[in-house]
Amino acid sequence: MEPLDLTARPPRSCRATLDGLVLLPRTIDKLRAFLPGGNPGPYLINAPTMLGLSGYLLIRLGIEEDDLRRIVAEAADEHEVAAWVRAHSDPAAYDEINGAITHLRPRHARDQEFFLANHGETMRAHPELEFLVDILDADDRRMFPEVAS
Repeated sequence: MEPLDLTARPPRSCRATLDGLVLLPRTIDKLRAFLPGGNPGPYLINAPTMLGLSGYLLIRLGIEEDDLRRIVAEAADEHEVAAWVRAHSDPAAYDEINGAITHLRPRHARDQEFFLANHGETMRAHPELEFLVDILDADDRRMFPEVAS
């Protein structure tokens, strides 16, 4: 797969799905940004003190970040990545994983100080948003108002 520059546009929405799995397209985009020639900008899989949403997805799937990073680097396209994920996880758990991810709230962040420092502006601007996926998507729209997400 080709590298991405996430200083030019955000990764796909947290709610985007691939092969029935929420957040997988966004995680792939972030991993592509770490490929040679890519630029992750402010995006991470896991922060130094906090498990990121993509990191949480990988834990729930039972997949190591380094393994998925390698597959993303070697794959021709994201469908090949999705097939690898399916072969190395339990697809019967996808609905449960999707529900868990889409219903996480800011209070679930392990490092509240880090989370608020990085997403507090969006949370203050959008107090109606209660789920992390929606806050992160709103944060992307705030950082990239010229790009439709």
